[in-house]
Amino acid sequence: MELLDLERSPAPTTFFKHERRALKIAVAQIETRLGELDANLKKHLDIIAQARDAGAHCLLFPEMSLTGHNAGGFSLDLAIQQSDPRIGMLAEASGEMWTLFGLIEEGASAQFYNAMFAVRDGKLPFLHRKINLATYGRLEDGKHFAAGRYVETFQLSDFWRASALICNDVWNPALVHLAALHGATVLFVPASSARESLGAGFDNPGGWSIVCRFYASMYGLPIVFSNRVGTEQDLTFWGGSRILDAFGEVLASTKDEEALIFAEITVDAVRRARYLLPTVRDSNLGLIAREVTRLQDILGVPEAVRRY
Repeated sequence: MELLDLERSPAPTTFFKHERRALKIAVAQIETRLGELDANLKKHLDIIAQARDAGAHCLLFPEMSLTGHNAGGFSLDLAIQQSDPRIGMLAEASGEMWTLFGLIEEGASAQFYNAMFAVRDGKLPFLHRKINLATYGRLEDGKHFAAGRYVETFQLSDFWRASALICNDVWNPALVHLAALHGATVLFVPASSARESLGAGFDNPGGWSIVCRFYASMYGLPIVFSNRVGTEQDLTFWGGSRILDAFGEVLASTKDEEALIFAEITVDAVRRARYLLPTVRDSNLGLIAREVTRLQDILGVPEAVRRY
């Protein structure tokens, strides 16, 4: 298996022809068994075969789909390096279809990440490491994982450029803004969202519905959201996976059972949406860079201190 080369994006192959105007997207909403890598791997391989048979161009699994949600405390036992044979098996099985799945990655210097790998054609051309680690409510990502440091994109074809943000990443609007400015024309969002994560008073399913529609319509950016289902320890995962077009309309969705859903997103819809609402075009990157630099030195510094 060819390992990741962050200096080069993969060139489009015959599967993603230059003139391709639409992508068939698949979302796998699954229940993952905590720590049972072999069983989870088999489920991934079975679903990859189904999605390929259905003609999907891209397939998204939930966050940490190979390991289970509460796997952080088992990082030493469950962490997977890029060279692990199981990654090669998934990459080979994907063929020309992109497959995105979640795991604990063991990186250099024994650093552990909540990561999403994107594989195809026996290769690992792209990965994203979760940046906005959840350390609130009943969530403890920051206790177990190192934070990712980059928002990046990868090329699907001449027009289609993808980015991926993991679950809590999209609750930091700046990260989605960065993905859009990097040129993303589709955003993949794997999640492991449970009803009990934040306690009573916070509607996780309702919040995700608003967030997905807001980003899609604000940026003219199709959103591919995959959340897991089932129970793990005392958490209940509610599913609700969906695919939205560039106008924020839900093209396909599912409820709270395992499912494989499909929808087609089109170049024409993205072009129209961004022409009518030019959020990306009108983003003032110079202003943002200047203000962020200025705020670094004053944000949180008391006025009495700044006077001196």
